[in-house]
Amino acid sequence: MEHYNMHLTLKVWRQAGANAQGGFKTYGVDNISSEMSFLEMFDVLNERLIEEGEDPIAFDHDCREGICGACSMVIDGKPHGPWAQNTTCQLHMRAFQDGDTIIVEPWRAKAFPVVKDLMVDRSAFDRVIQAGGYISVNTGNPADANAIPIDKKSADDAFAAAACIGCGACVAACKNSSAMLFAGAKVSQLALLPQGDPERKTRVIEMVAQMDKEGFGSCTATGACEATCPKGISITNIARLNKEYMRAILSSEEA
Repeated sequence: MEHYNMHLTLKVWRQAGANAQGGFKTYGVDNISSEMSFLEMFDVLNERLIEEGEDPIAFDHDCREGICGACSMVIDGKPHGPWAQNTTCQLHMRAFQDGDTIIVEPWRAKAFPVVKDLMVDRSAFDRVIQAGGYISVNTGNPADANAIPIDKKSADDAFAAAACIGCGACVAACKNSSAMLFAGAKVSQLALLPQGDPERKTRVIEMVAQMDKEGFGSCTATGACEATCPKGISITNIARLNKEYMRAILSSEEA
């Protein structure tokens, strides 16, 4: 793989706080290695800004291994950048060419208010999980995983749904800022397993209610969420969420 250095022009969204007016600011960066990650490139820029006495660009990050979902940036109009099924921290600068101009901005959604610059508050996702995305264990130790027989397809589907890292790219990509792919994945991973069955009905009702309360939009099934998801979560999970929700609502009405 050919290694090269490049000069880039960055147009970065700067915003001092949630209630401040933001705007794009242009920066030039030189001698950027094609093998750097996108976040490493920002580290280089921030070191220079600090040396020049300017406030560094705030951005969210943690593991830098594509696991935590913190590195939320919209790069040239696409959440996490141009590579498919890839997080921002895994995006390498070889995805760009020398002389490119790159536009970087935060997630744009009512439910994800800007904290500063490229950082947004994604705690709305935490509250959706707290509403029902768990299995209650009130006493004793959990049973051994192998003690409960589960057919392979259900196990595989649950595992695929559980791959969701809660980054919010689906919300950022959706024209309605819908969180249905996220909620669908969290509902599916438990609905497919016997451990999740006791709370199956209350879980989906409460999670959907919290999702609406947070201000996420409705799903119109355009598929932008699946296309931009770094873990390739399928929109079949949205269909499963709708099925689970209708079943729960109808059964509660019958009762």
